[in-house]
Amino acid sequence: MPSLLEAIDKKYGRDEEDDFGVDHLPIAIYVPKKSPRNCIPSLLVLNDCDIESAGDEQELKSKCHSVEDLDLAQNKLSRWREIFGILTQMPRVRFVNLSFNNLQEELSTVQTDPFPFLKNLVLNGTHIDWASVRKLLRLLPNLEELHLSLNGYNSIDLDEMVSETEVKTMQHNSVKKLHFTGNPITSWSEVCKLGTAFCNLESLVLAKCPLRSLERVSSGSGSTSSDSDDCQSGRSESECESSPRVESPHNRFRHLRFLNLNGTLLASWDDVDRLSRFPALNCLRIQNCPLFEFPQEYTEHERRQLLIARLPNVHTLNGGGLIDEEEREDAERAFIRYYMDKPESDRPERYNDLVAIHGKLDPLVQIDLSPEKRVKVKLTCGETSEVRSIVVYQTVQELKQKLEAFANIPVAKMRLFYVDQDMKAIMGPEEMRFPNKQLYSYNLCSGDEIIIDSKLRAGNN
Repeated sequence: MPSLLEAIDKKYGRDEEDDFGVDHLPIAIYVPKKSPRNCIPSLLVLNDCDIESAGDEQELKSKCHSVEDLDLAQNKLSRWREIFGILTQMPRVRFVNLSFNNLQEELSTVQTDPFPFLKNLVLNGTHIDWASVRKLLRLLPNLEELHLSLNGYNSIDLDEMVSETEVKTMQHNSVKKLHFTGNPITSWSEVCKLGTAFCNLESLVLAKCPLRSLERVSSGSGSTSSDSDDCQSGRSESECESSPRVESPHNRFRHLRFLNLNGTLLASWDDVDRLSRFPALNCLRIQNCPLFEFPQEYTEHERRQLLIARLPNVHTLNGGGLIDEEEREDAERAFIRYYMDKPESDRPERYNDLVAIHGKLDPLVQIDLSPEKRVKVKLTCGETSEVRSIVVYQTVQELKQKLEAFANIPVAKMRLFYVDQDMKAIMGPEEMRFPNKQLYSYNLCSGDEIIIDSKLRAGNN
């Protein structure tokens, strides 16, 4: 398997040594010795190159001292000693992607100096264990963004032994963004451990994690805490949180501004109400959840309105533009009308909040714009006239068949002319020449006239 240095040489070419003798001095014309490909860029991408080691450290340092972004995803790196050997030779590196390298080796036995410039680390699909994650966090004091997606985590273990008898979750204040997509974690109580460790977290991606609820298990009781149950009798949110048996779902995420819950198993509107209590949350993605799939009761527009109405704190929903005042007011009014005819026990707390803002609304008037099913028209054939009620949901051909006995003219020889009672002085009769055209498309109204004539008689005239 090649080293990183060999992969670089293969992609960018090796430096050629200058070998000028005294009798072979170069002429005084400047020609660049290296082609642009021989200059290692600050963004170095070597995906899927089967790299398993660093290579000669001194040569690597001379080539890569200016590298700031390093992408080594999908290689054969498996030893932390080699990875640290690479990073040590890149003192300016800020971003490192090691996704889909097998990093199951325990990190605790490897000694190295911290990497203060590294701010973004991607470890998706590496199956790194929590002990190694804890060690890495100590080595990266200024880390701002961490990717731990697709690592098979069903629990969180960021606790450190601070003494022989005390275990404590160390806080990593610099981490602002965490990607945790596709891990089989089901409990919000476990997710809250991430909020404890990364207390200044601003962005959290939990897409495709099988979370069934944002309800948190109360510590020491084994029961779940519900915001609505815990905060009854008019108690404020802060009073509820001061209760020793209650831990609000958002308590560990005071700075969280962006949350992605796409593809989770959330199935209750109660969880949407819990999201409205996250104090800093203003950008949310929540799609492809059972809440919207089963039963398929809502249209896409209705789902968006119900979400906006329940989430007064959210300014951007599911990647759309900013929710403006007009859209929010329309959504809140639609929310009131949606629940106004439901039993009081089925109305969420948000309903009363919005009624206090907008008042009790009248139901929307249901206007039926479909044409009348039957109209009374005057049928005229020569000197004979008769007023009949006819169905407008039939074709011209079907009407001819029904008028065959009245007019005594075969259908094949019959012509029909429509006379609009309001426009006859201006337009005159309009021939109904298309046999498959529906009568309602002529805008037939009671009082209009249909003239029946024969093709033979018209030809003789």
